[in-house]
Order: sequence, then structure tokens, then C-alpha cells
Amino acid sequence: MAEDTVTFVNVLEVRPEHQEDLVALLTEAVERVIRHRPGFLSTVLYASVDGSRVVNHTSWRTPEDAAATQHDPGAAEYARAVARIATATPGLYRVVARSGTGR
Repeated sequence: MAEDTVTFVNVLEVRPEHQEDLVALLTEAVERVIRHRPGFLSTVLYASVDGSRVVNHTSWRTPEDAAATQHDPGAAEYARAVARIATATPGLYRVVARSGTGR
């Protein structure tokens, strides 16, 4: 099953003592900049139980919408702040299969 939307997934490695700061920074970025960008659909943030990672899962209408956000000065400013406390492994994905009950 393919979908037209794309999802930006970024696994961020962080020291456990900075995980809460990273979540706060990402939440602020979404609220102040990302959610106002054309094509934005939704963001979900996941924090690992051991404190060492945060996963940013943001859905976009098109790959171009996601890419354009990287050039937004506000988004770039947050990206630099994130880079000071975490190591990022970003990627852009499309849904190719889905399962589950939907609950």
C-alpha cells in the first residue's frame, strides 16, 4: 500500500541528562516554525526509555514541502540548536505497508 505523503524521520542520539531539553527544543520548533510551513501534516516525538534517543516523526504532503522547510531560516536556527546537544540521523520516507487494528 503506497501513500502520496512522506514522513521525515530523525533519530537523535542524546546524553540522557539532555533528553528532556531536546524534547522541549523540538516541541518549541514544531509549535513556532514547523507546523506553520506549507504541507505540514503532523509531528510525533518519541523519547527512548533509557534516555539516549529522541525520534522526530513528521509527516508532509510532498517531498518538496519537507525539503523547503530545511531552507526556512527559523527551522535552520532550531536545527543548529539541536546539533549542539544531539547527533541526528535524518531521512525522508514513504509508507509502503501498514498493519494493525488502527486503535
